[in-house]
Amino acid sequence: MHGPRAFSELQAALPTLSAKVLSERLVGFERQGLVHCRRGGGFPSRSVYSLTAAGQHLRPLLVQLYETGRRLLDEEAVAHSESTAQPS
Repeated sequence: MHGPRAFSELQAALPTLSAKVLSERLVGFERQGLVHCRRGGGFPSRSVYSLTAAGQHLRPLLVQLYETGRRLLDEEAVAHSESTAQPS
């Protein structure tokens, strides 16, 4: 996360994750001290999430894990397409 994000912004950035699962994960991250939640008043209520110092400390590692996973998935997709390609 780059700066505070509303729940709706996080949900839009993670479209394959249900609102229920996202909410559960954020509560868990908050309990672990990785995320801070500022809850606003009004209706509907607006929750804004930001990384704590501990969450910021883990950010480079998480970015590296994400990039490695994307690279491996891309390599796997290329290998699969090459193995199933029809000879010309």
